[in-house]
This record gives sequence, C-alpha cells and structure tokens, in this order.
Amino acid sequence: MDPVTLAVLQGRLEQIADEMDATLYRSAFNPIIAEARDACHGLYDATTGETLVQGTKGLPIFVGAMAFAVRAVIAKVGREGGLQPGDTFAFNDPYEGGTHLNDMRLVRPVFRDGRLFCWLASAGHWLDVGGNVPGNYNARATESLQEGFRLPPVKLIRAGVMDADLLAVMQANTRTPMSNWGDLNGQLNALALGERRLHEVLDAYGDATVAAAFAALNARAARLMEERIASLPDGTYRFDDVLDNDGIEDAPLPIALDLVVEGGTLTLDFTRSAGACAGPVNISRATTIACCYVALKHAFPEVPANAGVLAPVRFVIPEGSILSVQAPRPVAGYTETILRVIGCILGALAEADPARATAAPFGTINALSLSGRREDGSRWVMFSFFGGGMGGNPEGDGLHHANNPISMATMPPVEILEASYPVMFTDWALRPDSGGAGEHRGGVGAIYGIETLAPGRTDIALLGERGRAAPFGVRGGGPAATTRFTWTDAHGTHEPPMTSKLAGASIPQGGRVRLETPGGGGWGDPAKRDPEAVARDRRRGFVTVRAADPRLRATPSGDPGRDP
Repeated sequence: MDPVTLAVLQGRLEQIADEMDATLYRSAFNPIIAEARDACHGLYDATTGETLVQGTKGLPIFVGAMAFAVRAVIAKVGREGGLQPGDTFAFNDPYEGGTHLNDMRLVRPVFRDGRLFCWLASAGHWLDVGGNVPGNYNARATESLQEGFRLPPVKLIRAGVMDADLLAVMQANTRTPMSNWGDLNGQLNALALGERRLHEVLDAYGDATVAAAFAALNARAARLMEERIASLPDGTYRFDDVLDNDGIEDAPLPIALDLVVEGGTLTLDFTRSAGACAGPVNISRATTIACCYVALKHAFPEVPANAGVLAPVRFVIPEGSILSVQAPRPVAGYTETILRVIGCILGALAEADPARATAAPFGTINALSLSGRREDGSRWVMFSFFGGGMGGNPEGDGLHHANNPISMATMPPVEILEASYPVMFTDWALRPDSGGAGEHRGGVGAIYGIETLAPGRTDIALLGERGRAAPFGVRGGGPAATTRFTWTDAHGTHEPPMTSKLAGASIPQGGRVRLETPGGGGWGDPAKRDPEAVARDRRRGFVTVRAADPRLRATPSGDPGRDP
C-alpha cells in the first residue's frame, strides 16, 4: 500500500475511535466518564480479537485488556453460534478480559455483505455495580462477590432488540440505576456511531484496502518495536517495587521484574512477584499484559498503537501469582498493581538505557468513595480518583498535580463534584514538600479536603497505595512524600490502620475527610540543583525553607508544610 493512502486511512480509522470516545464523554451520566474520561473505544480483529486501532483520548489500559474481552466473545460465539448484525454483548468479568467489576464492556460485530469484518468495543467505568461497598472499592474484600455483581459475556442486544429481562437484572444490582442506564445508552450510541463511520470508510476505500491497511499498520508496529528492542544492550535487567499491603494482611507485596533483551526480542518475567493475595489488589493475566502494552508505548511512543507492539514480546507470568489470578480472587484495586508493573518495566528499561531513567510518579489513584442518602432518601455515591506529582527526569522537573501514566483521564473538576453530590471541598491545593529532592525535582502532590453536607451518616471507602512505600528517586534523587488520609468526626481525627486502605468508616453531617497525595521522586543529586530553581521553588510554595535548604532538613518543625 502506498504510504499516502496508508497515512490517510490510519487517520480516518483513529478518528472513528476518537469520535466514539467523544460521543460517550458528552452523553454519560456519571462524572467519572463524562469529566474524567474513564472509558475507551477501539476496533478489533474479526478472528483473533487483536487490537487494530485505538483512539488518542481513551484509556490505553482498557484498549489492551479489551483484546482479551473480544476473544472471550469470539470464543462464546464459536461455542454457541447465532451471531448476527445488530448483536451487542455486555460483560464486566475481570477474568475474561476485564479489569475490575465497575468497567462495563460492550462488544459489537460489524458485518459487510453478510460476512464479519471486525469488532467494535466500548469500555466505561460505571459508578456502582452492587457489592458490599458503594462504588465497589471494598478494601476488605476477599472475593469478587464482595465487590459487586459479575456479568459473564452475554448478549444484551439480539439483532437490534434489547433483552429487557437482562437489563432489569443489571438495574436491580446497583445503587445508581439511572446513572448506569445513562452510561449504557452513551456506550450504545458510541458503538452505533462507530459502525456508521466505519461503513463510510469501507464504502469509500473498499473492504480489501482497509483490511490491507490494518495488516500494514500491525506489521509496522511489530517491526518498529523489534528495532527499538534491538537498540538496547542484550542482557537481563531487574527492577523491584512493592505494594503497601492488600488491605487484609498488613505486609508488603513485591512486584518484581526480570527484563531480558535478546536481539529484537524482549522477555518480561514476573516470576519473583508475590503470590495471589487475600485482598483486592490482584489482577488477571489479561490485565498484566495490557499494562505491559501501556508501559512499552510510554517507552517507545513513536510505535503505532496496535497489537503489533507486543509481537516481539514474551511474557512469563506464573499462574496463581498476584499478576495472574482466577475467580473469585478480589481485583477492585487493580489500578494500584498495574502502576507498579508499569513502573517496574520503565525502571528495568532505564537500567538497560540509563538515558531513559525517570523517577517514580506518585503511583496511586487513591480511589475514594463517599456515599449516603440525600434529604429525599435517594442514594448517592461519589467516587473519584486524585492526582499527584510526576517523577523528575533527564529533561527537567516532574509535573505537579498530574494524572498517572496509565491513561488520558483527568481529575473531575471540583465544581462538577460539588454540583453532583452533597459535598463541599474545603481544600484543593498543591502539597508543599511532597516532591522528591533532586537536580530535577519531582512534581508535588495535592491536598484535598471534603466536608459532607448530606443528613445522617456518610460512608467512607479508600483503596489507595504509597502510604508506606514512597515513590522512589533515581540517580541520587530523593523519594517523594507518601499518601496520608484522615477523617474527622465528633471523636477526633483518625487514620486508617492500613495507612492507604479503609472500609467501614463513616462521618456525620459536617464531618470531613482529608487526602494528601504523594509527589514524584527526584532525579539526580539535589546538591547540583540550580540555586535559581531552588529559589523559584520556594517563592512558588512547592517547597518550604526546610526542604529547600539541606542544612535544615534534619530539624523537625513539628508542622509539615509550615516554615520553622
């Protein structure tokens, strides 16, 4: 295929996924999709389910996992048959190409002249899907049944007709049926639009030409990835990190990688990682491979985003490890674990090529849920994730109050959260001294304070990380601050026994919670930092006098964030 036609088709196909994303963002009821963009869409191979095209705005972790989801649908159709135009499958099974139970997947076939051409897929984070804890981030869960309802791949729509009985079951298993109903319709509309747009491209260029473009883009990604791997020195490179705990047993959980470079082949061996744990920070094999895809795309951004990225990559993920669990192991906190996996890959690649060394980002979404009843008795569930600092790097300081390197998501604006739920934010600020010291400093995290305005009790659930294992610095850079969470009621101020995980707590009307997020690690020797940069940090409030001057760091002020 000539390069001009291929480039045009690549743009047209990516635009289909982008437009599907935009359609859902603008129609979803739930702020986590509408504002935070916790969703994605893509095009997938008719036979293998492999990723053909992804958009530029959706969550890459969803795109990678979705290939396994589409394969699960292909397997179901292979067993049962009956596939026809207008069918749409729905499921949230985290062990069948899902991530956790909140992430609802819809998969639809696209037919041309009676023949299956490809699949379209949509994923979006629904606000609540039942379970013991509103919002489903149950830090005490020891099986998935305590996290929410699990839906295997089922045909929600048959030949264009909704299965009303199945829909009724889904609506009965949530505290927020109207929110989920709005999100479902947004996803269905996105799929309908994507199908129309794809038919327009196929009508304009022909089925054979578009299929050839899919193959060419996949081959290009595989070739470029192989070349990038071959540019690294052969050898085995190790990197280790830990999770604070699993919410059940207060002991660190290692996430460890042996990265092996052999010519143009890369092996990612996670054998040294922890075994499956009792609490909800396990992930499935599909999720592990999906986050490896995200990490490699970060490391080699010029490689096209499709299944070809993984063609020269071999995975060693032992069954029964924390990175390859089966039902009913709990998985609600999957985001915390995939962040460690991504960090290990980037860390090991930095060992292979020190010029790539980047300090750790804050490395947790700190999933916080508040829930209760409004004055009219209706249920409300507020879930949000929160930002922190990115790591210092060879080019400069880390970003302040950014999002994690797993997505294109954004933090929901305070105005939207206050308008949607009976809460008031008392703090939304940068957190001084939270970034790691270095020649290039880590970005600072944030401080969030929330007061509940609802009558009665408001339940609190937190599933976070980096409460004990600080984001690390590299090449002599210092670690960042750790997560700190507190809640205040008539009996005083409290902290979670597990530091970064909490379930079963509540506050009265007027009670408050406070979340302080980590910064990023520092890069390089702090003594080499430009004095002008140190002064600028001080003027802007990123650091206090104590943090800016090494001579004062050992003298406790008794009040973090305030100058002595």
